[in-house]
Amino acid sequence: MPLNSKQPRVEPLEPPYDDETAAALDLLGPPIQLFRVLARRPDLARGISGWGSYYLSRRAAMTLRHREIVILRTTALCGADYEWGIHVTTFGAKAELDEAQLRSLGAGTANDPCWREPSDAVVIAAVDALHHDNELHDATWSELVEAVGTDAALEVTLLAGWYHAISYAVRTLRLPLEPGTDAIPR
Repeated sequence: MPLNSKQPRVEPLEPPYDDETAAALDLLGPPIQLFRVLARRPDLARGISGWGSYYLSRRAAMTLRHREIVILRTTALCGADYEWGIHVTTFGAKAELDEAQLRSLGAGTANDPCWREPSDAVVIAAVDALHHDNELHDATWSELVEAVGTDAALEVTLLAGWYHAISYAVRTLRLPLEPGTDAIPR
């Protein structure tokens, strides 16, 4: 396969699934392409499901809205259209993100006027700093803690890192968009 090919590099599993694969897919969620690739290694799928199930649950310290802002901004910065599309379609409305905010997360800044809640802008600025500087300087960390609390601030750093990893995977795998999802607005 040529290096610049846009064809998927690993074909997602197709049904029927053996029992171990079916159990791994049940842990991950709906059988989207990424999960069907990960389920090729059921132990990998089980490991990933623990991390994901924490962040997609009510046990997490950050709000659903801030979680999705972190995920969408990270996937946008990484150019991961596949993961962006999944999260906008599945969680965008639940997170109460409007079209202007989605456009801003895709190609804008934390200073865009659509960010009326100061904590949203602080979270975006933190994700941008993590992406560009690989850390948060003292002032940014302090602003983030003041905006969302210490536990949620820690989760912002971990979630942004996790979605860098997911973005690397979906881009490297060259997964096409799932049906009914859209690419990052640019």
